[in-house]
Amino acid sequence: MTTKPPDLYATLGVTPVATQAQISRAYRTLLRQHHPDTRSPADESPAALDDQTLQHILAAYRVLKDPTLRADYDRQLRSDIDRITRPPRQPLNRYRTYFQPPIVAGPVHWQRAHDPPH
Repeated sequence: MTTKPPDLYATLGVTPVATQAQISRAYRTLLRQHHPDTRSPADESPAALDDQTLQHILAAYRVLKDPTLRADYDRQLRSDIDRITRPPRQPLNRYRTYFQPPIVAGPVHWQRAHDPPH
């Protein structure tokens, strides 16, 4: 069973066309909200106390803040989408191509031969 990798943009709550400033702002906001040292004591919700959420935020920011890693992630995301939406390829035939053979013959219609003249 394969698991789908998390959407890093959704983790930070930004769009894939977000600027570096927007990514940094979203990261700092989420970090303040989920980090145990900076969250308010009144916020005792399970989502705020979940250390796994904080780890996902840190991992998403690590990839999206670096332009090279972000470009690699976008390329991988695009190829995954293309693979899902692309129609399946036609299987190879005996001519080792994905196309029809050069000659296609239909059903054969047999006709009685004419009787030879007497």
